Amino acid sequence: MTRDFSQFFSGSSSTDLNKRDPSFLESLGWSAYFSQQTSLDQLTQTPPVRVIEAHRTQLHVLGDGIDTLIPQLPDVVVGDWLLLDLETPTKSEPLDRKSLIKRRAPGTGRSIQLIAANVDTVFIVSSCNQDFNLARLERYVALAFEAEVTPVILLTKSDLCVDPATFVQQAQSISDQIVVLALNAKDADVATQLADWRKPGQTLAFLGSSGVGKSTLVNALTGENSAETGAIREDDAKGRHTTTRRQLHQLPGGGMVLDTPGMRELQLTDANQGVASVFADLTELAHGCRFRDCAHDTEPGCAIQAALAAGEIDHARLQRWKKLVAEEAFNAKSMLERKAEARSLKKHIRAVQSTKRR
Repeated sequence: MTRDFSQFFSGSSSTDLNKRDPSFLESLGWSAYFSQQTSLDQLTQTPPVRVIEAHRTQLHVLGDGIDTLIPQLPDVVVGDWLLLDLETPTKSEPLDRKSLIKRRAPGTGRSIQLIAANVDTVFIVSSCNQDFNLARLERYVALAFEAEVTPVILLTKSDLCVDPATFVQQAQSISDQIVVLALNAKDADVATQLADWRKPGQTLAFLGSSGVGKSTLVNALTGENSAETGAIREDDAKGRHTTTRRQLHQLPGGGMVLDTPGMRELQLTDANQGVASVFADLTELAHGCRFRDCAHDTEPGCAIQAALAAGEIDHARLQRWKKLVAEEAFNAKSMLERKAEARSLKKHIRAVQSTKRR
């Protein structure tokens, strides 16, 4: 039977959805941003589905009356929307994303790892113990800013900490544009504490190390044991991977939440604006340096060093900024070199083919 997609063709804003029950597609995150990329005829012939889980060779997609597995598609990630070709799923068309969270893949390679698409809010989870690391939190916030996703820092295990306010103060120093909450992931009112971001049609994601309570928080929002949970080793506050792949879960009342495996390594790539936003004060100061390529070390007329000498900026924070800027520049250069190599290879292949035709 042909389905009628006209009821949600125009999409809806989150404000509209607060006044009425969302349709099934809207509860998955469908909005005007996606409907404007297609037409009613296209929606009827190739119904929209969302990727809720990625396996090694297959994608689990969900739509109105559709819950199926299709073959893996190039560069498609959890959270993507597809126009599903029912006869030939490999020809399904991905819609443009409104956000994309990515990082440089772990290891010494140069590849980029796509983490999730079309996320509205990222909950960056750390705990009030040895897991807390200010430099790592700055990286996560830069990742979110670059993707134009709202970052919220959640500090778990506050009930096991003598003074959680100290951790909150440190995390809040990262940026005045973020909210920091200390909580116990097992509290009965966790869903209430996160209610400002848990709205119909919104997609939430949890990022952080293993064992900090991401899966426990997912279960608190879904109201069921959607995600497997595990404990940490209290001697070093390290956890084991209970979540082995990224998966979107549906929320009561509409909305989606993404659980992710813990990240032991987070290298940024294509995150220049994100880093600049996290360190907005230092970025602004650098504009006052005498030389455009100032390394902010011993160069004359360095505004950064002048502010440091005056006690206006923190030395440790300055070093973290310089490290991230250098890392971003190195990764960006690596990408340019890789593109240049690809262009050179294409030219070589064309030259060989041309020689053979002669």
